[in-house]
Amino acid sequence: MKIVLATHNKDKCLEMMDVLSNLNIELLSLHEFPEIGEIIEDGATLEENALIKARMVHKLTKLPALADDTGLEVDALGGDPGVFSARYSGENASYSDNVNKLLKEMENVPNDKRMAKFRTVMAFVEGEMELIVEDCVKGIITNVMKGIDGFGYDPVFYVPEMNKTYAEMSMKEKNQISHRGKALMKMQKLLQERLYKIFHQMEDLPKT
Repeated sequence: MKIVLATHNKDKCLEMMDVLSNLNIELLSLHEFPEIGEIIEDGATLEENALIKARMVHKLTKLPALADDTGLEVDALGGDPGVFSARYSGENASYSDNVNKLLKEMENVPNDKRMAKFRTVMAFVEGEMELIVEDCVKGIITNVMKGIDGFGYDPVFYVPEMNKTYAEMSMKEKNQISHRGKALMKMQKLLQERLYKIFHQMEDLPKT
């Protein structure tokens, strides 16, 4: 049985594959479907965008599809960049473009007002079946970038409980506590509960 991860972002793909590695399924990326170009994410919410991607990839591949949409919501910016996090500095913004814009916008915000949260909505689509889960992690936007791992806003998203930014964590460490990791674990639980109904491949599942 196969699931297509509906993202062209190789960093997201690696994280998703790591979290879901213990499922008895084959995970495919969009790199294996070069005919699928960029998917227009014109939804007004994270949930709408996640569903747009999952539905489109399912339609084009005829395979079950899993997509996420993630937003960084900064209190001092009224919840921005939110649904526009990936394109905060423009449609073709790089990770560093977005981070630099965020730090610029936050340069006069005092340390006790720099609260933020990362929120992920995950959507799974197979035929008429659509599953949605969501999770988030609260943190603080740092004044400078810290760490060399991760991607996106990871170098400036500090998690007090870990005393680290996401970029100072290993992938395994981050996936255990991150917004995307927690949403994926919720989705994994749903899939494990529904695999019989979704895939009709009971022989692939471990006997209980």
